[in-house]
Amino acid sequence: MANTPQQRKRVRIAARQRLENLRYKSSIKTLFKRLKRSIAAGDEEMVQTVATKLTSAIDKATAHKAIHKNNAARKKSQLARTLAAR
Repeated sequence: MANTPQQRKRVRIAARQRLENLRYKSSIKTLFKRLKRSIAAGDEEMVQTVATKLTSAIDKATAHKAIHKNNAARKKSQLARTLAAR
């Protein structure tokens, strides 16, 4: 348990940062699912829109250090493979 005011503050900050990182990761997963649904439905316009949003979300998560840069590269590669395979 935190004993000093600074330690208590760091605990609060870490909790807030964990939630923010979770939002980034969750949105990436959601966009991947949306992309796969769009591909299955054959909606070409939606596929392009979601792919753009997904790339942006991955880059933002990397910039805020919510995910590691290698993880981001892997996800973007997976996105490219998924788009090429359709």
